[in-house]
Order: sequence, then structure tokens, then C-alpha cells
Amino acid sequence: MGNKKKIVVAITGASGIIYGAELVNALKSAGVQTFVIISKNAKKVADYEGVKLPKSDFNEEEIDASVASGSFKTDGMIVCPCSMKTLSAIANGYADNLIARAADVMLKERRKLVLVLRETPMNAIHLENALKLSRLGVQIMPACPGFYHNPKSIEDLVKFFVGKILDQFDIENKLYKRWGKTKEEAIKINGRRL
Repeated sequence: MGNKKKIVVAITGASGIIYGAELVNALKSAGVQTFVIISKNAKKVADYEGVKLPKSDFNEEEIDASVASGSFKTDGMIVCPCSMKTLSAIANGYADNLIARAADVMLKERRKLVLVLRETPMNAIHLENALKLSRLGVQIMPACPGFYHNPKSIEDLVKFFVGKILDQFDIENKLYKRWGKTKEEAIKINGRRL
């Protein structure tokens, strides 16, 4: 596989398409070979949210694509954002499209799988599906950006969270300011004392 990381990225039809688009850009900027799958519903949501999608390498109907086979070596997969439909398909082994099949490959080959969930509130079915996958080693990351870095824009919030996703694969990035304050600095936020 060489030193260059290979990661499958799937963008599904949940709100928050900007996370997936920014993730693909960040991975490519970091020199990671990406294999992008974009669902039909993701395209609809992107139009609604006004987000420019990255180029797709495969469509979700290409069940015979390279990433659908365990013999195609990758370092893992990220589904960002991950709809509850896709979460359910992955959790229940219902691999009827390339996104679910590629995720199923990650599970059977015991490769890293990260799901960036975008739904709130979650019902018991969503939570049970996420728990089932978490118990199998899947990293569940609800899209919850932090605020300790004092974001000034939506872009700051998106980059913070994308940086946290890259951290899951040990990909160096400077997309967000990491926590590392002294005790005195930690009790001050924007000149106010806690």
C-alpha cells in the first residue's frame, strides 16, 4: 500500500454537506488518496444548501467498483455526513448500494470506519444502530463542533470538526486550534473570567 494513505469518503443525503465537501478538500490537501462516493440524495441536499460537491469517483449504484471489494486495500472509510438511512443500512448489513457495501467491507476487513451522524434529536432506533456499530469498533462522530477555539464563522466551525475527523486517521492538520492552555489561560475566555 506504500506510505500514502487511501481513504474512501462517502457523502450521503443528510444536512451538513459542507462537512463532506471540506473533508475531501482537506484530505486531498494532506496528500491522501481519496475515493469519493456521492449519493443521489446528497446531490439534492447540496443544491438546497448551496454547497459545491467534490468530484465523485463512483456513483452509489456501482456495486462492482473497486472499493466494494476487501481485496482493494484502503486505510478506512468516512461517511460524512451520514444519514440515518445509511446508518441503518450499515448497522444491519443491508448493502444494497456502494456506500453501504464499502462500509460493510470496512467492517468485515476490520478497517477503520468513521460515521459523521447528522440528525437531532435521535430516536431509540438511531441510537441502537449507532451503539451496535460502536461495539464493532466503528467511530461514531455526531457533527458537534467545539466552541473553545472561539470560532468567528461557520467556516471555523466546519474546519474544527473536519480537523477532528482527520485526527481519527492520524493525519496532521492545522484546521483548528488545539487545546493547550495553561491553568491561568484556561480560566479566561475572551477576557472574561469563568
